[in-house]
Amino acid sequence: MRRLLLQELIKWSKRPSRMPLLIRGARQIGKTYVVEQFAAANFNHHVTINFELFPEYKTCFDTLQVDKIIQQLGILTGQAIIPGQTLLFLDEIQECPEAIRALRYFKEQLPELHVIGAGSLLEFALSQAQFRMPVGRVEFLYLYPMNFTEFLYALGEDQLVDFLKNVSLTDTIPSALHEHGLAQARLYMLLGGMPAVLQSYLVEQDLQRVQALHMQLLATYRNDFGKYASLNAQTYCQAIFNKMPDLIAKHFKYVDVDPALDGRSLKNALNLLVKAGIVSPVKMTQATGLPLNVHVNEKKFKLLFLDLGLVKAAGKLSAEVLMNTQFLDVRSGALAEQYVGQQLLTLSPSYTEGELFYWQRDVRGSQAEVDYVIAYNEHIIPLEVKAGSAGRLRSLQMFLQEKQSPYGIKISTDPLKVEKNIIHLPIYLLNELMRLLPN
Repeated sequence: MRRLLLQELIKWSKRPSRMPLLIRGARQIGKTYVVEQFAAANFNHHVTINFELFPEYKTCFDTLQVDKIIQQLGILTGQAIIPGQTLLFLDEIQECPEAIRALRYFKEQLPELHVIGAGSLLEFALSQAQFRMPVGRVEFLYLYPMNFTEFLYALGEDQLVDFLKNVSLTDTIPSALHEHGLAQARLYMLLGGMPAVLQSYLVEQDLQRVQALHMQLLATYRNDFGKYASLNAQTYCQAIFNKMPDLIAKHFKYVDVDPALDGRSLKNALNLLVKAGIVSPVKMTQATGLPLNVHVNEKKFKLLFLDLGLVKAAGKLSAEVLMNTQFLDVRSGALAEQYVGQQLLTLSPSYTEGELFYWQRDVRGSQAEVDYVIAYNEHIIPLEVKAGSAGRLRSLQMFLQEKQSPYGIKISTDPLKVEKNIIHLPIYLLNELMRLLPN
């Protein structure tokens, strides 16, 4: 599996001012795999300490003297840890908060040693009231499920990736290539971006096995509730989790989960699911200026799930439905919005946590809503997701007029073209969006 984060890891490893690195992201998205792949290709040696599998290693971090930590780890693993040659990987680091605290001392006492930490529920360890993050001594990178570009690499579609990376707005994409791109986007919508699922499909080509793996992953996330939620909160987490297929890309209301459940408890449970990376909010912004997060209405938001394939499995959607030619219409376009939002998160710089925004005007007689808005240079760019050429763009036009944005983006199954101030972007070109936007 070729993950784009590898390039960021290589840059990090070569920086003279490098600090210890923490990779953040939800469970089962490939954090361990990408670090192991990076280590094998770029270091003479790498030592992996998994605190969940080998809790006895925690005692090595009872001291904050790095030379003693390295000495003890070397003895226990039987491997030499050589600064400049060895990568030390602290996996499931949330199980050992003392190891997180020690990262600042690796920077101060042994900066030439490459150290990476990662963990499935790392966010909960970092947010503990008694925990003091070593600010200014640790770097972060964020990882998400595989995006469409990584998906194409996994399928062996390197030539298609190269072609898409060189498309310009003035190009006419041949119809055969256009249909091929749509076919791959449709397959991505079916499989999603969870690495283990895609790996299974590549080997077995078995959609029933894909469905089974998706269900196993959903069970894993449910089982995790007990690790970060109280017994009472688990009930509310379960309620939101079970309802998620029907909540995707809709204005979220706690009563839609279950009118019999307490709203405040549901809010607390939702915050836990966001922290676990299982759901992502799409916040309503007034889009009156940059940065977009300054102008949000905290009470108005939509939700996306972690991954398309998991949404499909949880919603009991059949492969036949998704393989339909109008696949962006599935679930009234909600799955298409999930697709676009999932990609937009991965287009954010990997050193920042991705954020998603939409715009809504709620004025009697003049209501309007744009699926997503993004910041590009000094501009705010609106994006609408439509099933095909018949989709109206009234809200997009209203936004362009009101906000004086230079252009808007329509994402659909239509071919690439530019009409006045609207860029019609086929969905398989979405990951090239930031490159294609005119200066």
